[in-house]
Amino acid sequence: MTLRFTAMATALLATTAMTTAPLDAETLRWARAAEALTQDPHAQNEGPTTTLNHQVYEPLILRNMEGAMEAALATDWQPSGDDPNVWVFTLREGVTFHEGQTFDSADAVFSLNRAMSANSNFRELLSGVVDVRATGPYTVEIETDGPNPLLPNNLTNIFMMDEGWSTENDAVEVQDYAGGEDTFSARNSNGTGPYVMSSRQADAQTVLTAFEDYWGIGEFPLAASEIVFTPIQNPATRVAALLSGEVDFIQDVPVQDLERVARADGLGLATAPQNRVIFFGLNVGADDLDRDSVDGANPLADRRVRAAMDIAINREAIQQVVMRGQSAPAGVIMPPPVHGWTEELDAYPAYDVEAARALMEEAGYGDGFTIQLDCPNDRYVNDEAICQAAVGMFAQIGVTVNLSALPRAQHFPLIANGETDFYLLGWGVPTYDSEYIFNFLYHTRDEGRGSWNGTGFSNAVMDEMIVGLSSEVDLAERDGMIASLWQMAEEELIYLPIHNQILNWGISDDWSTVVDADDQVKFKYFTRN
Repeated sequence: MTLRFTAMATALLATTAMTTAPLDAETLRWARAAEALTQDPHAQNEGPTTTLNHQVYEPLILRNMEGAMEAALATDWQPSGDDPNVWVFTLREGVTFHEGQTFDSADAVFSLNRAMSANSNFRELLSGVVDVRATGPYTVEIETDGPNPLLPNNLTNIFMMDEGWSTENDAVEVQDYAGGEDTFSARNSNGTGPYVMSSRQADAQTVLTAFEDYWGIGEFPLAASEIVFTPIQNPATRVAALLSGEVDFIQDVPVQDLERVARADGLGLATAPQNRVIFFGLNVGADDLDRDSVDGANPLADRRVRAAMDIAINREAIQQVVMRGQSAPAGVIMPPPVHGWTEELDAYPAYDVEAARALMEEAGYGDGFTIQLDCPNDRYVNDEAICQAAVGMFAQIGVTVNLSALPRAQHFPLIANGETDFYLLGWGVPTYDSEYIFNFLYHTRDEGRGSWNGTGFSNAVMDEMIVGLSSEVDLAERDGMIASLWQMAEEELIYLPIHNQILNWGISDDWSTVVDADDQVKFKYFTRN
């Protein structure tokens, strides 16, 4: 660990509580490419949205910026001595919401049930939960459908809301973001976190001010009394703001400007592997596609076509030309910090146009076909440029790609609503366990799982094994199940991995932090130099 920055190699690093006293009138100006999609804490399980909400709301258990789990609104958690299917959580007393309400077990039960509801984008994390109940003013029990040793890992991004505030403001139901719904909770916040959202103009500026009654005063640095967040999508403008001193911290330094920022006086640059993989998703489940040139058939349903597209991707060229070395080519949609990752799984296929053409011919698509690729243009590092490079690569095997690049606010609903046949997605794993990937991306899309599975893929055997992961207490047996699931997933090839992202943060020498591999900034840990 360095003095200023740390790259996380594992999810379970030790941490020491910080007790620096808060400073007065210290403004930290923050910019990143992406804006939060909503203020509803359960509507979108999406990085920039969760990051902003982490400043305002809090979970029961928190991952600090070194990746270790620590107490937040729960001070203790352990399996019940009476029932192996039950976890008992002791809640922190003396916690108030920003509008003055007291946090207690009723709020925790309400929030967990809300996070399990149909519109919640976090429900997969609680898919094994059968009951949540208060057993005292500050005690909550969570019962699962079998012993679940990893349940605490799944709670670190499940935010707590005040039940009374939610009821009074018609915010009991989670915003239907994919359906375009606008709600009170999407535009207003009332959390227990270190910062109050004092003003917000979406896509322009958000101002966060220190919460004077925060329970963590004296336990965390809390060096910034005010945070001014400005989304700046244009890379050149974002870097110019950092270099000129208009902002103090940016999360996504463009790869073409890394050296420039590193050499600048008064600035520091941190580069670290991120817990995120970038990949293409393919609609393999439809009988016929809506956005292709093939009538009455789905070319992506043929594994030979998917295999041809896989080896038509020149990952090393993308790494060198598009990413300027700031990526690690991948062979599996699982970042290295995640439990279940192996070098063998991550070995990516050799780029081979001739072999790909042969596979296309064998599948009956020697003359190729046309298809639409949906790509975000404001979410991942060089996301649109990656898609543009891939368009040329697929053309070499006869797959003519019409590229549609949209802001992520329009892109993600395409996946959620099943309105895309071919798309780019990035996936981080905050639980650091393969179960998270299988729950969201491979399980059949239903009311409890598969919400980000836009491929139409469904496999009953895999579904049963995925459900079983949460309750398997024999870790060796569970590891075997994970390995078997990855073997089946790799055989199906419904996703085409591209690379693991690398984080590049730029920060003024006036501030210090460590790099969170999840790209989850939590400003209460920042210190002032």
